[in-house]
Amino acid sequence: MQVIVTGGAGFIGAHTCRALLAKGHRVTAVDDLSHGKREAVPDGVELVVLDVRDPKLMTEMEKRRPDAVVHLAAQMDVRKSVADPLFDASVNVLGTLSALESARRAVVRRFVFASSGGAVYGEQDVFPASEAHARRPASPYGASKLCGEEYVELYRRAHGMSTLCLRYANVYGPGQDPLGEAGVVAIFLHQLLEGRTPRINGDGLQTRDFVYVEDVARANLLGVESAASGALNIGTAREANIVQLAEKLVKATGGPKPTHGPPAPGEQRRSVIDPAAAKKALGWEPRVGFEEGLERTAEWFKSRRKA
Repeated sequence: MQVIVTGGAGFIGAHTCRALLAKGHRVTAVDDLSHGKREAVPDGVELVVLDVRDPKLMTEMEKRRPDAVVHLAAQMDVRKSVADPLFDASVNVLGTLSALESARRAVVRRFVFASSGGAVYGEQDVFPASEAHARRPASPYGASKLCGEEYVELYRRAHGMSTLCLRYANVYGPGQDPLGEAGVVAIFLHQLLEGRTPRINGDGLQTRDFVYVEDVARANLLGVESAASGALNIGTAREANIVQLAEKLVKATGGPKPTHGPPAPGEQRRSVIDPAAAKKALGWEPRVGFEEGLERTAEWFKSRRKA
């Protein structure tokens, strides 16, 4: 199968390209390299340097006629979305629509969209949240991802495209850029290994569902190869608060204990999602536990620092 991965030079994208290659698929990565890195793209994957909002994306799709598209290219920083909601919508809404329309014109059979579990649901009533939970985003990022889902569903209904939305929990793991649109695990590890004191937003009792990047890449692979539709949670159903996370990372690195700062605007208090539907529809469930995943990630950051 020929697969195009938008955002393929990014953190999740590079792992997804690797997972697709391992199953024998032919893979092209499309990335503007604003955050992704050329060296992250696995050997055997063609890289097309292009913004997904660029009309040239249609030309690239029509030239390659892929069987499937995994749309990962996005603005992923909640704080940036609060500071600049117009830019967030430009990338996440118009970029998604550009990818969908390009796929439609190239007669792409399968379209898998990366959404966000925590950001789409907002402040939860039920823990963990299933896909039936009310969707009430607490940030422009969440709103733009929800809008992307609606466009994906529209293209399924209007054009008969086979589509699937995957609502990721908080993804972490080797390869995450601590200086870009990074998650808290990468940011804290980078600071701790430099001997700097991490700062926790607020009291640190806000919780997240941390899912390992290789598990997410496998979900993307299964999504491409399946006929499942709608939206599926990709998480662990386990909560960890930021204080607990920081303690584990301090222990893994020997770095300084964190301090506390003011709460971040748009940040949810609790976020944890139920992946039961993904197990039923895709046969997917997380394989890498939180402690093991943090150990692997810390070792990767340490090895990079030594190199």
